[in-house]
Amino acid sequence: MKIKCIAFTILMSLILSCSDETNPSSDTSYFPIKTGNYWTYNYSSPTLNEIDSIYVSNDTLIETMTYNKFRSLNLPFGFYSNSLNKNSLRISSSKILLTGAVNYSLGNAIPINFDISNFVIFDELAATNKQLDFISGTISQQYESYPLTIEYKLTSTALESLPTFTANSGTIYSDIKKVKTTLNLKITSSIVIAGLPNPVTFTLLNSQDVLTAIHYYSKNIGMVHTQTSLNYQLQDFSQFNISIPLPQSGSEVQQENLSIYLVNN
Repeated sequence: MKIKCIAFTILMSLILSCSDETNPSSDTSYFPIKTGNYWTYNYSSPTLNEIDSIYVSNDTLIETMTYNKFRSLNLPFGFYSNSLNKNSLRISSSKILLTGAVNYSLGNAIPINFDISNFVIFDELAATNKQLDFISGTISQQYESYPLTIEYKLTSTALESLPTFTANSGTIYSDIKKVKTTLNLKITSSIVIAGLPNPVTFTLLNSQDVLTAIHYYSKNIGMVHTQTSLNYQLQDFSQFNISIPLPQSGSEVQQENLSIYLVNN
């Protein structure tokens, strides 16, 4: 009987050992978010070269779930750093979930802010071109003398994986997974025209992707590079004597490149 018990114990140990080797923890290791971890990015655009630095400041409870709160040393310039600043992340299996607020400014003039909850910004196991998450909504606000109705759509999509990625600095990162974040907007407004009983509604901005960001995540490090394209084209109402105090169009490409980081996995 004693020999049988010993044999059974050895057999179970072997089974469990094999199980651990073939089924490792499913928690993603592409974004270590322990308190104290930080990432510093070189931000560049056609007009600015700045430094953004974000860090995990503390744990916080949101509806009984524990999240990691992110903060920035200074007001960030880049879209990615802004997306994390004052917001909270939680790892759920292979996914990274973001809860907080999205802040965007159309033409550096019209602020667009909305809340998100458990929005999937990354999924280690997602297939290429799989949509990770999608939310939509409507915001009503005033800009100058114009009442605006803003329809927004925020989408995250898994892109291809890469064995390596070489940053602008020459640093080579391995085990790369790419993710695309897209913000689509449609903006309508109204104007009072003399002689007409009701305000006339018009489309200021046709539905279009005003922001497209491509993020590169490296295993055990986090996000190492983001390229963000900002573009918009307003409708032309000059023939109707409607003058919107906003540039007719805008186009810019921003980059955020990891320069310094400290992560504990």
